[in-house]
Formats: sequence, structure tokens, C-alpha cells
Amino acid sequence: MPEPKILIPKILIIDDEEAARYGMQRALKSYAIREAGSVPEARQLITADKPDLLLLDINLPGVSGLDYLRELQTQADAPPVVMLTAHGNERTAVEAIKAGAYDYLAKPFEVDELRLVVKNALENRSLKRENQELRAALKAARGVGDLLGTSEPMRRIYDLINKVAATDVTVLIRGESGTGKELVARAIHEQSHARRKGEFIAMNCAALPSELIESELFGHEKGAFTGAAAQRKGKFELAHGGTIFLDEIGDMSLNTQAKLLRVLEERKVERLGSSQTVSVDVRVVSATNRDLQQAVEAGTFRADLYYRLRVVQLDLPPLRERREDIPLLATHFLQGYATRYQLKCTEISAAALQRLIAYDWPGNVRELRNALERSVVLADGTSLETSDLPAEFMNESVKPQTVVASSAPSTKLELPTTPLQPLDENALQIPFLADFREARREFERAYIERCLHETGGNVTRAAERVGMHRQSLQQKLKDLGLTRRYVFGDEAPDSDDE
Repeated sequence: MPEPKILIPKILIIDDEEAARYGMQRALKSYAIREAGSVPEARQLITADKPDLLLLDINLPGVSGLDYLRELQTQADAPPVVMLTAHGNERTAVEAIKAGAYDYLAKPFEVDELRLVVKNALENRSLKRENQELRAALKAARGVGDLLGTSEPMRRIYDLINKVAATDVTVLIRGESGTGKELVARAIHEQSHARRKGEFIAMNCAALPSELIESELFGHEKGAFTGAAAQRKGKFELAHGGTIFLDEIGDMSLNTQAKLLRVLEERKVERLGSSQTVSVDVRVVSATNRDLQQAVEAGTFRADLYYRLRVVQLDLPPLRERREDIPLLATHFLQGYATRYQLKCTEISAAALQRLIAYDWPGNVRELRNALERSVVLADGTSLETSDLPAEFMNESVKPQTVVASSAPSTKLELPTTPLQPLDENALQIPFLADFREARREFERAYIERCLHETGGNVTRAAERVGMHRQSLQQKLKDLGLTRRYVFGDEAPDSDDE
């Protein structure tokens, strides 16, 4: 079975000192290195090789590194740049940072320092690319109206919306609080060629006391009751030619239910304090988070009204049943709030995204939106980290979830001689190491090995669980020295297909 290519990051070193280029090339031998001694030579290599990172010396013959940095900033999708400067010339380096450089190194620098800066710069570029892909996916994922998601449950909802929008049938939308019932009602209205030019009038039946609901729905005449200083049209009249959305319909009193049923049957309303009727042409969409069938059996909801409202019923899935939509929704909310409040946090780290996916979201999309607003406002950096999330996301009971897109390619890790062994329960009990970087490396090794075992050795699923692209995980395996124990294959067994 042929091995897939592992994408090794490409680095272009631009320095006129051959000895300096050689030293950096030796220190970064795990990457694909190209070298250039001048800016004209670098331009040719960038066009041909499309490097992922530039190590750019400030002092170059002809065009200086600083001038070339400014030139690069005018180009679309320019690679990140780490500036190299002589010791004691940090002022110029700060100027380079302001001009768009990712970071700088003062010569002479330690090998470990070089490797760390390069690693961070490449990870930053990878994060930006992932967020760009999410932004592109957002455009493709917009379903109907303002609804977002590409999951199978949401595709079924889109299909039902398109079907009912072409008719005038009454629609009952059921779903937990925060699932977007009003967005669905608006989408039905906007997709209707006959109704979308009319008004969309929404009313929450649980927000008003029962004695005021009838006035809001049907209107009243002057003097109809204390405080009725003038004639007022009701929601049904205002929605004439359009759509009326009755949210939390299950909280309506039995007396109002009887009057609503009469309006639905006769298509006429009678204002409070009037004996005359007014004809209305309205589509009725209602919604509830209650089980109306149980309410009918309990005698708190009229059976005839229930059947009249649910000619077509749409059941919205809770967010925990469509976790694959969370990255798209989270990115959409984050970027929206960053723009609204003019904040610099426009990206989500892989670890933070995994926490969002793992959470059960009892408040559904509304809770996700509110959590993102709070997190974006309080975040300090350009990327939303786990430390920026509300406290409930740090709960140890929140376990990572595996979210697999149906169209994702599947790649299998196979042991060359023996099957996957049972996972040692002490696999993540890393002994204390004085060196932080080595301790982190050991943790990464143990954590990734555990993910591979839990996903049956499937690279794609392990990458999704870790929160990385498949190619990035393959590179990480190589960096951690794990590829000696695993063989990469192109195809997974049939039993592994989704």
C-alpha cells in the first residue's frame, strides 16, 4: 500500500552570510529548507516553492530585509516572517514587528530559541489557515435564511422549510429553548414567494399576562378597557399578507386558545370592544418547547387547536445532536462580536474549539452565542484560548467528543507486526520533569498515543479529537518519534467507514 505524503513545512532562509545559513539549516534539518543570499534570489524561490515561513536577515545587500518585509505585507497570503538582526539592534527589530514581522531573533541566538520561534510561527500560520477554511465553510454552510449548519439534521430542516414555504399551511416548530425556532419561522416567511413581501410579526405568548394577550393578538377599540386611550390594531391585522409567529404557544390560556382557533378557521378577527370583524390573510407559524400532546391529555391545551396548528411539524435538533456544526457556529459568532466591539480576537485555538465541541449545551445555540460574546470581550490575545472560556468549560467532566464529517477522508494507522495493545491506564501519568519543554513533549506523546488507541488507530478521527488537521498530526507524530512504530496507509477497512 503506497504511503501518503507527509507535508513537511518549508522554510526559506534569506541571509547573505553563508555560514549563518548553514548553521540555521543544520538546526532546522527536520524541515524542508531553502536558502537565498539576496532579495532578488528570494523572490524567485518564493514564487517557485511557496514557503511556509521566512527567516529574513535585516542587513542584506541591495534591498534591505526591512524593505522586503514591507513589500511582502502588500502581497496576499504572504508567509510569516521572522526577522534576524544583529545583537544590540533591537530597535530596528521592533520596527520590523510593527511592519508586520511575526517575531525577531537577535544574533547570535541559541539553537533551542530558533527552533521554538520557528515552531510557534508555523503553528500560528496553521491556525490562521484553519480559521480561513472555517470562514470559507461558513459561506458554504449557510443553509436557509440565517440558519447555519451542514449536519444531516439541519439539512433535513432546510428541506422541510423549502417545502412548506411554497404553501400556506400552518406550521408547528418544536425544539428546546435556544435551538433557533424563530430563525426557522423567519426562514419559512422569507422563502415564501407569496408572503415575504408582507410583514413578519413575532409574539411571545409567555411574555404577557393572559388579560393582555387578546389585545395584542386581536387589537382593541378606544375605551375597550381601562387604559385603552385609542384604537389599536392587533398582531393579526399587522401581519395581513405576511406571517405571524406565535412563540411559546403552549403557555396560552384556554380562553385565548378558543378565540385563536376561531381566527384560524374563519380568517377573521374581532377587536376587543367591537362587534365588527376584520378579514385577515395570514400564515400562522407557532413554536413551543413543551410536549403539546401531553398538554392535550392533561387538559391544558385544546386538542382541536393542537391539530390545527400542527398541519406540518418541524422538530429542531438540540446542539448536542449536531456537534459537527459547532465550529462553524462558534467562528460565526466570534467574528461577529469581534467586529461589533472592534476587538482583536478573531480566531479560536484548537484546544478551545475541542472544549466547545465537548460541552453538552443545555441552552443550545443561544448559550453558545452568549458564551462566545463573553469570551471574546474578555480575551487578551488574537486567538480565543481555553483560559478565555467560562468556568463550566474547565470542568473535568467535560470530555472531548469525536466529531466526524461524513465526507471526511479516512486514513488508518496500522501497527506493522502486532495489533493495537490495550491502553495503559497510567499512560497520561507523566513523571515530573524539571525541563518544561521536555515535560510538555512527553505529555503530547502520551496524549496523542491515547487518542490513537481510542480511535482505533484512525489518523483522521484522532486529528479531529486532538483538534488538528490530519497532515499536522502526521507531522506531529514524526516530531515526537512515533512514526517508527506506525505505518501510514491510504485506506481504512470497510468497518471504519462512516
